[in-house]
Amino acid sequence: MAKYTFEPNDLHELKNNYDVIIVGAGGTGLVAALQAKELGLSPVILEKMERMGGNTQRASSGMNAAETNFQLQNHIVDSFADFYQDTWQGGGQLNDPELLEYFTSHSALAIDWLADHQIILNDLTITGGMKTKRTHRPASKAAIGSYLVTELLKQVEQAEIPLFAQTKVNRLLAEEQHIIGISVSLPNEETKEIHAPAVILATGGFGASHELISKYRPDLAEYQTTNQSGATGDGIELARAIGASLVDMDQIQVHPTVQQETDHAYLIGEATRGEGAILVDAQGQRFVNELDTRKNVTAAINSLPEKSAYLLYDAQVRQNVPAINFYDQIGLVRHGETLAELATNIQVDPAALAQTVETWDQAVKDGQDGQFGRSAGMERTLDHGGYEAIHVAPAVHYTMGGLKINAQAEVLDEQGQPLPGLYAGGEVAGGLHGNNRLGGNSIAETVVFGRQAGQQAYRYLKKMTNR
Repeated sequence: MAKYTFEPNDLHELKNNYDVIIVGAGGTGLVAALQAKELGLSPVILEKMERMGGNTQRASSGMNAAETNFQLQNHIVDSFADFYQDTWQGGGQLNDPELLEYFTSHSALAIDWLADHQIILNDLTITGGMKTKRTHRPASKAAIGSYLVTELLKQVEQAEIPLFAQTKVNRLLAEEQHIIGISVSLPNEETKEIHAPAVILATGGFGASHELISKYRPDLAEYQTTNQSGATGDGIELARAIGASLVDMDQIQVHPTVQQETDHAYLIGEATRGEGAILVDAQGQRFVNELDTRKNVTAAINSLPEKSAYLLYDAQVRQNVPAINFYDQIGLVRHGETLAELATNIQVDPAALAQTVETWDQAVKDGQDGQFGRSAGMERTLDHGGYEAIHVAPAVHYTMGGLKINAQAEVLDEQGQPLPGLYAGGEVAGGLHGNNRLGGNSIAETVVFGRQAGQQAYRYLKKMTNR
């Protein structure tokens, strides 16, 4: 099958007026545009980068949701309440309760909405901080991000929603704090005003902004980042200029398992650990519950003298994580037919590594990890040969802070009041995740709040026309 290639609209087609402008063509923006179009609005998507997808394109594990039909088909009985509690505890109980309630109770509807658009996420795995399998992914076990972006772009194309690339929004236009449009810079350096009574900010976070990270978390200023280069906090700055409030800007997540020995920092998703991989130190020994929260696993790696570790797995784990094929193609994976051969290749003591794996395999058979209390991702022993390891260390991954929104995806001002006509969703918005985002929740957030932003923009416009 030929690889799908999306072609953005020619800039000559850019009109002066739309019902709603969506800024950003990542997961949140694409979902918001589709939802708005389905409700009868005339949306447009503006993307500053040449390539679509934003950080969504890089997501690998899956999409969390509770009480889904796919869970029941796999004999998994889950609840919104359990999903809420896992995310609440994982976020240090600093999550915005209103956002979290809406998020967890609308996750299954988001899975259904995707399925209605022929985007089927019926395979289940588990990520760190979760107590049950609620991370949904395609049956192929493909990385969720590129799969989702590709399928959403197909839907955008079929719905004939205009999408323009290399168009950087540089200012929100407002009268008496009511949104009336945007000012955008075009590739030919022309500046153009586009008018619309509603704008949805879906610009992502600021994980690639050295300036903002240095401002809010100077201790992380020298860390590498997993973010694509366009994640520079544009939407935050745009909304801030017209009085929007910010929240949790110092809450920046460092992902524990990032391969950093190449020019680009490649995140090794939690699905690898969820399917049975373990982490070992330079002595070949486990040192942490691999499926603890990202915050805790990061702290454990940073406490090691080398501040790095090896993610270790065998052929059967690899079979269940197709993303490893890509990691291997670009040279991130070290191999060994036997554990002893792998130990030599990663320069750890073969006897110590063999003992570590033997102890782990017994824990899997017993269903109890006496060393570190791991209780998930223990379905497979590591005794199937074809051993592999990836060298990993922490890197800046996700910015939990951003624009303050309510559960209607409305951007709030400093007094906690909505800025009429301005909506936001995804990583540009703060408050949902507290001090630590759990794996699988970012993709869920893009769909849940992308849909909500589209729906609430529709309600707002309908109310305006009925005055």
